[in-house]
Amino acid sequence: MKKATSGKMKEPLSQREQHRAKVIDAIAQTMDLYGVSYSFGQLYGIMLFEDRPMTLDEMQESMNMSKSNMSYAVRALMDSKMVSKLDEKVDRKDLYEAETNFFKAFQLFFATKLQREIDVMRGAVDEVLPQLQETILALETPEEERMLCLKDLHKLKHAVSYYDWLQQFVDQLGSGQFFNGQQVEDQTNES
Repeated sequence: MKKATSGKMKEPLSQREQHRAKVIDAIAQTMDLYGVSYSFGQLYGIMLFEDRPMTLDEMQESMNMSKSNMSYAVRALMDSKMVSKLDEKVDRKDLYEAETNFFKAFQLFFATKLQREIDVMRGAVDEVLPQLQETILALETPEEERMLCLKDLHKLKHAVSYYDWLQQFVDQLGSGQFFNGQQVEDQTNES
Protein backbone atom coordinates (compact mmCIF):
# COMPACT_ATOMS: atom_id res chain seq x y z
CA MET A 1 0.00 0.00 0.00
CA LYS A 2 1.33 3.42 -0.99
CA LYS A 3 1.77 6.06 1.67
CA ALA A 4 -0.77 8.86 1.29
CA THR A 5 0.69 12.20 0.33
CA SER A 6 -0.59 15.65 1.16
CA GLY A 7 -3.90 16.28 -0.56
CA LYS A 8 -4.38 12.72 -1.74
CA MET A 9 -7.07 10.23 -0.86
CA LYS A 10 -6.20 7.29 1.31
CA GLU A 11 -5.43 4.07 -0.55
CA PRO A 12 -8.67 2.02 -0.93
CA LEU A 13 -8.74 -1.24 1.02
CA SER A 14 -11.90 -3.14 0.08
CA GLN A 15 -13.35 -3.91 -3.36
CA ARG A 16 -16.14 -1.41 -2.70
CA GLU A 17 -13.59 1.28 -1.82
CA GLN A 18 -11.66 0.48 -5.01
CA HIS A 19 -14.83 0.90 -7.07
CA ARG A 20 -15.61 4.15 -5.31
CA ALA A 21 -12.03 5.35 -5.85
CA LYS A 22 -12.42 4.89 -9.63
CA VAL A 23 -15.59 6.96 -9.66
CA ILE A 24 -14.09 9.59 -7.33
CA ASP A 25 -11.09 9.85 -9.66
CA ALA A 26 -13.43 10.33 -12.63
CA ILE A 27 -15.38 13.01 -10.73
CA ALA A 28 -12.14 14.81 -9.88
CA GLN A 29 -10.98 14.65 -13.50
CA THR A 30 -14.25 16.01 -14.86
CA MET A 31 -14.48 18.76 -12.25
CA ASP A 32 -10.93 19.75 -13.19
CA LEU A 33 -12.26 20.41 -16.70
CA TYR A 34 -14.55 23.06 -15.21
CA GLY A 35 -11.92 24.87 -13.17
CA VAL A 36 -12.28 22.99 -9.89
CA SER A 37 -8.92 21.64 -8.70
CA TYR A 38 -8.44 17.89 -8.87
CA SER A 39 -8.06 17.50 -5.08
CA PHE A 40 -11.24 19.55 -4.51
CA GLY A 41 -12.99 17.21 -6.95
CA GLN A 42 -11.70 14.24 -4.96
CA LEU A 43 -13.09 15.80 -1.80
CA TYR A 44 -16.48 16.28 -3.44
CA GLY A 45 -16.40 12.63 -4.58
CA ILE A 46 -15.58 11.41 -1.08
CA MET A 47 -18.39 13.51 0.37
CA LEU A 48 -20.78 12.30 -2.33
CA PHE A 49 -20.36 8.69 -1.20
CA GLU A 50 -20.77 9.46 2.50
CA ASP A 51 -24.16 8.56 3.90
CA ARG A 52 -23.92 11.40 6.37
CA PRO A 53 -22.58 14.94 6.67
CA MET A 54 -18.87 15.30 7.47
CA THR A 55 -16.80 17.60 9.69
CA LEU A 56 -13.62 19.29 8.49
CA ASP A 57 -11.62 16.88 10.65
CA GLU A 58 -13.22 13.86 8.96
CA MET A 59 -12.59 15.34 5.52
CA GLN A 60 -9.02 16.14 6.50
CA GLU A 61 -8.48 12.55 7.58
CA SER A 62 -10.01 11.22 4.34
CA MET A 63 -7.81 13.43 2.18
CA ASN A 64 -4.65 13.74 4.27
CA MET A 65 -4.78 17.49 3.63
CA SER A 66 -3.81 20.33 5.97
CA LYS A 67 -6.63 21.99 7.88
CA SER A 68 -6.10 25.31 6.08
CA ASN A 69 -6.17 23.65 2.65
CA MET A 70 -9.24 21.67 3.69
CA SER A 71 -11.03 24.85 4.78
CA TYR A 72 -10.15 26.46 1.47
CA ALA A 73 -11.37 23.42 -0.48
CA VAL A 74 -14.68 23.36 1.39
CA ARG A 75 -15.18 27.11 0.84
CA ALA A 76 -14.47 26.68 -2.88
CA LEU A 77 -16.96 23.80 -3.12
CA MET A 78 -19.53 25.85 -1.17
CA ASP A 79 -19.02 28.81 -3.53
CA SER A 80 -19.68 26.44 -6.42
CA LYS A 81 -22.79 25.16 -4.63
CA MET A 82 -21.44 21.59 -4.66
CA VAL A 83 -21.26 21.44 -0.86
CA SER A 84 -23.42 23.10 1.78
CA LYS A 85 -22.83 23.85 5.43
CA LEU A 86 -25.58 22.51 7.68
CA ASP A 87 -27.13 24.44 10.55
CA GLU A 88 -26.53 21.60 13.01
CA LYS A 89 -23.17 20.77 14.58
CA VAL A 90 -21.51 17.74 16.14
CA ASP A 91 -19.34 18.40 19.19
CA ARG A 92 -19.38 22.10 18.24
CA LYS A 93 -17.93 21.26 14.83
CA ASP A 94 -19.57 22.39 11.61
CA LEU A 95 -21.10 19.77 9.35
CA TYR A 96 -20.88 19.82 5.57
CA GLU A 97 -22.78 17.82 2.99
CA ALA A 98 -22.25 17.27 -0.73
CA GLU A 99 -25.05 17.88 -3.18
CA THR A 100 -25.86 14.32 -4.30
CA ASN A 101 -28.45 15.15 -6.93
CA PHE A 102 -26.41 15.51 -10.14
CA PHE A 103 -29.19 17.46 -11.88
CA LYS A 104 -29.29 19.99 -9.08
CA ALA A 105 -25.47 20.05 -8.76
CA PHE A 106 -25.21 20.83 -12.49
CA GLN A 107 -27.91 23.46 -12.20
CA LEU A 108 -26.35 25.19 -9.21
CA PHE A 109 -22.73 24.94 -10.36
CA PHE A 110 -23.24 26.28 -13.86
CA ALA A 111 -25.84 28.86 -12.94
CA THR A 112 -23.42 30.27 -10.34
CA LYS A 113 -20.42 30.29 -12.71
CA LEU A 114 -22.35 31.76 -15.63
CA GLN A 115 -24.02 34.40 -13.47
CA ARG A 116 -20.59 35.54 -12.29
CA GLU A 117 -19.44 35.84 -15.92
CA ILE A 118 -22.54 37.83 -16.80
CA ASP A 119 -22.16 40.17 -13.83
CA VAL A 120 -18.46 40.86 -14.47
CA MET A 121 -18.79 41.35 -18.21
CA ARG A 122 -22.02 43.35 -18.13
CA GLY A 123 -20.56 45.58 -15.42
CA ALA A 124 -17.56 46.40 -17.61
CA VAL A 125 -19.52 46.72 -20.86
CA ASP A 126 -22.28 48.83 -19.27
CA GLU A 127 -19.63 51.17 -17.86
CA VAL A 128 -17.69 51.48 -21.13
CA LEU A 129 -20.58 51.82 -23.63
CA PRO A 130 -21.65 55.37 -22.67
CA GLN A 131 -18.02 56.53 -22.55
CA LEU A 132 -17.37 54.99 -25.96
CA GLN A 133 -20.47 56.68 -27.38
CA GLU A 134 -19.31 60.03 -25.97
CA THR A 135 -15.92 59.58 -27.63
CA ILE A 136 -17.62 58.79 -30.96
CA LEU A 137 -19.85 61.88 -30.73
CA ALA A 138 -17.17 64.27 -29.46
CA LEU A 139 -16.19 66.83 -32.11
CA GLU A 140 -12.52 66.72 -31.11
CA THR A 141 -12.23 62.93 -31.72
CA PRO A 142 -10.06 62.29 -34.82
CA GLU A 143 -11.89 60.45 -37.62
CA GLU A 144 -9.62 57.40 -37.48
CA GLU A 145 -10.20 57.07 -33.72
CA ARG A 146 -13.97 57.53 -34.26
CA MET A 147 -13.98 54.65 -36.77
CA LEU A 148 -12.08 52.38 -34.37
CA CYS A 149 -14.49 53.30 -31.58
CA LEU A 150 -17.43 52.48 -33.85
CA LYS A 151 -15.95 49.03 -34.47
CA ASP A 152 -15.54 48.56 -30.72
CA LEU A 153 -19.11 49.77 -30.17
CA HIS A 154 -20.39 47.19 -32.66
CA LYS A 155 -18.46 44.41 -30.86
CA LEU A 156 -19.75 45.51 -27.45
CA LYS A 157 -23.36 45.69 -28.66
CA HIS A 158 -22.91 42.12 -29.91
CA ALA A 159 -21.57 41.23 -26.44
CA VAL A 160 -24.65 42.84 -24.84
CA SER A 161 -26.90 40.66 -27.03
CA TYR A 162 -24.94 37.59 -26.03
CA TYR A 163 -25.06 38.41 -22.31
CA ASP A 164 -28.80 39.17 -22.51
CA TRP A 165 -29.26 35.73 -24.08
CA LEU A 166 -26.96 34.12 -21.50
CA GLN A 167 -28.96 35.74 -18.69
CA GLN A 168 -32.14 34.19 -20.09
CA PHE A 169 -30.36 30.83 -20.28
CA VAL A 170 -29.20 31.12 -16.65
CA ASP A 171 -32.71 32.09 -15.55
CA GLN A 172 -34.13 29.06 -17.37
CA LEU A 173 -31.38 26.84 -15.98
CA GLY A 174 -32.25 28.07 -12.50
CA SER A 175 -35.89 27.18 -13.06
CA GLY A 176 -34.96 23.59 -13.98
CA GLN A 177 -36.47 23.98 -17.43
CA PHE A 178 -33.70 22.07 -19.27
CA PHE A 179 -34.00 18.76 -17.48
CA ASN A 180 -36.68 17.14 -19.69
CA GLY A 181 -38.93 16.13 -16.85
CA GLN A 182 -36.07 14.98 -14.60
CA GLN A 183 -36.73 15.93 -11.03
CA VAL A 184 -34.13 18.50 -10.03
CA GLU A 185 -35.44 18.83 -6.51
CA ASP A 186 -34.87 15.33 -5.14
CA GLN A 187 -33.51 12.48 -7.20
CA THR A 188 -31.75 10.84 -4.26
CA ASN A 189 -34.80 9.08 -2.80
CA GLU A 190 -35.52 7.06 -5.94
CA SER A 191 -32.69 4.53 -5.58
